[in-house]
Amino acid sequence: MTSGISHIDQVGGEKNRMVRSMIIPLAFVVVMWLVKSVEMFFDFDFARYGIFPLTLKGLRGIILSPFIHGDLKHLLNNSIPILVLGSALFYFYREVAKTVLVLSIVITGLWVWVFAREAFHIGASGVVYSLAAFLFSSGVIRRHPRLMAISLLVAFLYGSMVWGIFPIRERVSWESHLMGMVSGVILAMHFRQYGPQRKKYTWELEAEEEEEAMADDFAEKVIRSLEEDHSIPPEEPGGFSSDPNVKFNYKPKDKPDE
Repeated sequence: MTSGISHIDQVGGEKNRMVRSMIIPLAFVVVMWLVKSVEMFFDFDFARYGIFPLTLKGLRGIILSPFIHGDLKHLLNNSIPILVLGSALFYFYREVAKTVLVLSIVITGLWVWVFAREAFHIGASGVVYSLAAFLFSSGVIRRHPRLMAISLLVAFLYGSMVWGIFPIRERVSWESHLMGMVSGVILAMHFRQYGPQRKKYTWELEAEEEEEAMADDFAEKVIRSLEEDHSIPPEEPGGFSSDPNVKFNYKPKDKPDE
């Protein structure tokens, strides 16, 4: 009976965790749709609030551009990936999820502001690429079974996005896609020690300890060798003087008898 109750509590806890993991991504998507609704209802054009490279006004787009979209198709294409990838991020990497999301927005936007073409860059596609790259790379780097499964799922669902980093379509901000992908990989490497970790077996731990011991021995030998090379040996009797001034006694050679 106790085990049954424990199982029910565990299932309930997983459901609550899954629901909580969707809150921030869902809020992100809601804001995106609210912005588009205001645009359509009041006949506004928020595109000028996007990222315009190397201008002071363009800097505001680093934060604002992910919530601005050109049309409903553009908005819908980014809404589902933000919700799916964002929920996966907050479910499996809840320890660093908020930081990764914020850095994905800021780093991607800043790089677009520096390197992209002179045009207004809008949309959340850069964030989508960053999250996809983070989830894929992080699973591969950590070699954690569940996280590697997520990597495969991301590759299956969004693997075709890789073509978006090339300048194939003129009106598509491929720079945002490229910068987002690069930032996601870098963030995965930076936060590789945070969150779920692969269980290490005894033989792996022993191998690591042996490698560390060998490295310590090697370092000690190098230090000892350097100390010996820089030490001044004691002067031996009848040996050479430590005085760097060398003195010569010159004696002329006797001339031969004529």
